[in-house]
Amino acid sequence: MHRALITGGTSGIGAAFAREFAKRRVDLVLVARNADRLSRFAQDLRSRYDIDVEEMVCDLEVVADRDRVEARLAQESSEYPAVDILVNNAGFSVRSDILGEDLSLHDSGIDVMIRAVLHFSNAAGRAMARRGKGWIINVNSVSGYLPQNNYSAIKAWGNTYTEALAVRLAGSGVHVTSLQPGWVRTEFHQRAGISGSSIPDFLWLSPERLVRECLQDVARGKLISVPSKRFKVLALLARIAPRNIMHSIVAWFTKRRNSEKPLSQSATKGSK
Repeated sequence: MHRALITGGTSGIGAAFAREFAKRRVDLVLVARNADRLSRFAQDLRSRYDIDVEEMVCDLEVVADRDRVEARLAQESSEYPAVDILVNNAGFSVRSDILGEDLSLHDSGIDVMIRAVLHFSNAAGRAMARRGKGWIINVNSVSGYLPQNNYSAIKAWGNTYTEALAVRLAGSGVHVTSLQPGWVRTEFHQRAGISGSSIPDFLWLSPERLVRECLQDVARGKLISVPSKRFKVLALLARIAPRNIMHSIVAWFTKRRNSEKPLSQSATKGSK
């Protein structure tokens, strides 16, 4: 039986991965910050799908917590069965000016979406390569192709790093997939205080569809998964369009998005 470790595993895309794996009788290790929410979600999965669910209450901005997750990925024993699927999903919107005086949100974003991904992929990749099998799925973004803000820059790192990881692990039996969503209806935007009113309804995907299409791509051994034809086209255009044109489009879109009425709930951090 497989075992999947999912960061940010209690909401949004992470929870959708957890439910889809649970339906397939995959045991889970869920990593999340909110202990109560984690406990409730884990118990629901256990009772509904009769699987084993480990709970790890961790804040991925904290080095000691990241170290615990890294150690779990390297473990293999009767008490702690090997993790053979890693989903690096935790993340949040870095909606803060890159020229602002306070860079704390940017530092947090780098801790959660770069340092954690780097260390967890390293630990999992080495352990899986020794066993000759495994899957690593990094939840990146099509926004990584856009010069929009530091979130886009972080996701650009994620897109490129995942490809580099796949090259490094080629022939080892470990498969790597870069999941690159567009707009997904989760708590992600609400926690960032973004209403999303400037985004047409037809561009939104459900997290359940996103995960199903991603796992289909994983089964096919695809390195890059961009669910839905609409985002495949948009991602391709973003990659091949002249950069000066992309700069103008992003500037226009950013201005329009910044004019949106903020949501009443304006917390900035949370798991995708």
